[in-house]
Amino acid sequence: MSNTASATLAGGCFWCIESAFNQVQGIKLATSGYANGHLDSPTYEQVCKGDTGHAEVVRLEYFPDQISYREILEIFFALHDPTQLNRQGNDIGTQYRSGIFYHDDEQKAEAEKIIAEITEENIWPNPVVTEVTPLNNYFAAEDYHQSYFKNNPQNQYCAMVVAPKLAKFKKTFAQRLR
Repeated sequence: MSNTASATLAGGCFWCIESAFNQVQGIKLATSGYANGHLDSPTYEQVCKGDTGHAEVVRLEYFPDQISYREILEIFFALHDPTQLNRQGNDIGTQYRSGIFYHDDEQKAEAEKIIAEITEENIWPNPVVTEVTPLNNYFAAEDYHQSYFKNNPQNQYCAMVVAPKLAKFKKTFAQRLR
């Protein structure tokens, strides 16, 4: 059995990011959660108020011999708009910020490198505002948030927001899907 590594990413609502990564080869598990806030064991309702400091995140457990951290970041940047400060579309608040919460100095360096490349290549019309900070105070989200899109495809938010993002993701990354 291969060794695993962890990555923690914030790109707006965690339902989309989690659902996408759970379909990628080399990802053992994607778990929705909360990170980098000041409250221990926050609830979804507390985080949604926007005053706990937490971001909605997805923590990945992955096999580095099957997918690199760089590839994970490339997928991450394709899944959301890293130029929107404290929001993704109509989801507004610091809990929806774009963030890479690194686990070690290698992840920090890779995150800074890819952001510099994106900036230099002018991929986005506006500056990238993705924060790169150490992971702190992580908590898994409540059970009902895990595999939310898979379990609730009829939910209006899932149908209107998550499904179109996932369709584009599947087309773009077809070769990386399980």
